[in-house]
Amino acid sequence: MRTHYCGLVDETLIGQAVTLCGWTDVARNLGGVCFIDLRDHEGIVQVTVEPDNAEVFAVAAGLGYEDVLQVEGTVRARHAVNDKIRTGKVEVVATKIVVLNKAAPLPFHAHENANEEIRLKYRYLDLRRPEMQRMQRTRIKLVQALRRWLDARGFQDIETPILTKATPEGARDFLVPARMHPGEFYALPQSPQLFKQILMMAGFDRYYQIARCFRDEALRADRQLEFTQLDMEFAFVRERDVQDTVEDLIRAAFRETIGVELDAQFPRMTWAEAMRRYGSDKPDLRIALELVDVAELVKDSEFKVFADAAADADGRVAALRIPAGAALSRKQIDDYAAHAAKFGAKGLAYAKIAENGELTSPIAKFFPAEAFAALLRYVGAGNGDIVFFGAGKYNKVSDFMGALRLKAGKDFNLVAEGWRPLWVTDFPMFEWDEEEQRYVALHHPFTAPAVDDIADLKANAKTAVSRGYDMVLNGNEIGGGSIRIHRPEMQSAVFELLGIGAEEAEAKFGFLLDALKYGAPPHGGIAFGIDRIAALMAGTESIRDVIPFPKTTSAQCLMTGAPSPVPDAQLAEVHVQVRAKQ
Repeated sequence: MRTHYCGLVDETLIGQAVTLCGWTDVARNLGGVCFIDLRDHEGIVQVTVEPDNAEVFAVAAGLGYEDVLQVEGTVRARHAVNDKIRTGKVEVVATKIVVLNKAAPLPFHAHENANEEIRLKYRYLDLRRPEMQRMQRTRIKLVQALRRWLDARGFQDIETPILTKATPEGARDFLVPARMHPGEFYALPQSPQLFKQILMMAGFDRYYQIARCFRDEALRADRQLEFTQLDMEFAFVRERDVQDTVEDLIRAAFRETIGVELDAQFPRMTWAEAMRRYGSDKPDLRIALELVDVAELVKDSEFKVFADAAADADGRVAALRIPAGAALSRKQIDDYAAHAAKFGAKGLAYAKIAENGELTSPIAKFFPAEAFAALLRYVGAGNGDIVFFGAGKYNKVSDFMGALRLKAGKDFNLVAEGWRPLWVTDFPMFEWDEEEQRYVALHHPFTAPAVDDIADLKANAKTAVSRGYDMVLNGNEIGGGSIRIHRPEMQSAVFELLGIGAEEAEAKFGFLLDALKYGAPPHGGIAFGIDRIAALMAGTESIRDVIPFPKTTSAQCLMTGAPSPVPDAQLAEVHVQVRAKQ
């Protein structure tokens, strides 16, 4: 139906006849001449309709937004060049226009800044917009670049099951009733984790997959119920083997997809250092602000909140200095306190030093004047600065002070340009779950501990370090992995520490424990979030912009109406009965 794409018409075609197909982006009838901006997925070209062709002019005069057209015409140079579009030096003089489909009045216009709800309901219209086309193409180019790199280096693309076994750890599973096994269910995979480990035991050595994964969890800008990850696994490797390989992969992907050169060597930082300096296990290194521990300076103060936290072995008192922060009003300071409260803060102390040196602080009265001045000097505060203080349990203080650091970085324009990748290593093996009163795996229960001795691991579970690692970019975790447990005795010991008894472990992971007995090699891997990397490359904060058909934060597809009720007869076929909502 066409000889060329709209967005690829250029000066080399001047004088030639072309046939184009696309949508009416804009149609302008100026009386003596009609102009049509015709759009397809490659871009826009101007079509000119002159009045001496009465039949074609009549068709052009009646066009509306998003009408689908076939245009025949001749390419000529434009009198008024449009530098904003790729085809801006040429135009197509129409000799024939066929309206292939007339569009109804639009619920929103492509050039409007419509709200996200209506954009998602009419996603097919939203996806026609050049900006959305650009972001989807960024994702497509990313996946192509990853596949090319991996295929060229001997990685094997192997599919793993979508219908699998429910797991006891992590987010909730999506369950699928098994019609041929009444009362039993499959689960959609949260990741191909166990299958890729089995592939290492089966001798496939270097595996990858662009894998669809599913987690029944609360949604936000960087989370979806179904998502895509690049899954990788290697046999006979240590941490550095995996990290060095995938660094090269990510550098190549950024270079090929968006023309960005990342660091030749990504820096490395332990989890403990990241939490101490930045209050986050995915620190944004573009922001130079750092937390400063001040427990030693406040442990003898009369301010009980500080003194108690300083005396607690699991406590922390941290300070965050914001240059020029003294300009904050009392209301703005209260807004910072409210922001910290979202991340668990029960209060937020501060000290503000005016440009003339005048001090304003609700906690200064609890300290001798010289001691408080020494505290401010220790954190580097000077005239015009503000210092926020947080006290409480170590991880909680790290969380809310880290969140304050990010907010201050954005509010005070302290986020540097560019790309700052980072490896975060040496994660804790376990974290204590207060509600369930047991340990849970920080990464997952198949991550190997740094120690090989089982007795040592059991004796020091609270402080045990794993062989896990995350790749972080501009404050986003884009990939996470670890060296896996490859000995059945260690895997059983980890299950035991996680409160998974021998009987439960056998029922849920018996196939894995069996496989580990028959010559499992040392192995490790990593998974990268395709959606998140694509969003970073495309310059959007929401992964919904780079997913063609995403769900809303209430887990709905507004376009199709999913989820939706299912007839009783269909439910009966899979032996399911719906209970009335309480």
